[in-house]
Amino acid sequence: MDKWLYRASIALAIIGLLVSIYMTVYKYTGNEGMCLGSGDCSTVNASRFSEVNGIPVAVVGIVGYMAILGVHFLEKRNALFEKNGSLLIFGMGLAGFVFILWLIYVEIALLKAICPFCVASQAAMTLIFIIAVIRLIKQPNS
Repeated sequence: MDKWLYRASIALAIIGLLVSIYMTVYKYTGNEGMCLGSGDCSTVNASRFSEVNGIPVAVVGIVGYMAILGVHFLEKRNALFEKNGSLLIFGMGLAGFVFILWLIYVEIALLKAICPFCVASQAAMTLIFIIAVIRLIKQPNS
């Protein structure tokens, strides 16, 4: 296992988790000061696209990033996850990447507003997916 890729993926998942927690707090409090001067943040967060079946997208992010971190944690502690962890993270990264492609489309084409915190989470998930692909390719055949 490439330690640099493993650590980079963990760091990105932590960044994504922190951004998702921040945006969840913003979603529930509506504190406009949390947008740090970006009105687009409010536009995106108040849109009908900010929730999936009543669940804030930021909460979906929290669950996704925690799942990725959980698999990383178990990769070093459990034989099943050691063998299949790269594939699991690839699958979660792929799902997250496809989801953020949709969210980017919504922001640009439909809302015409870019939330900087959303972009930070989208960048983290994109990089997690790229690293997951690299890890999967580099994984020795078992």
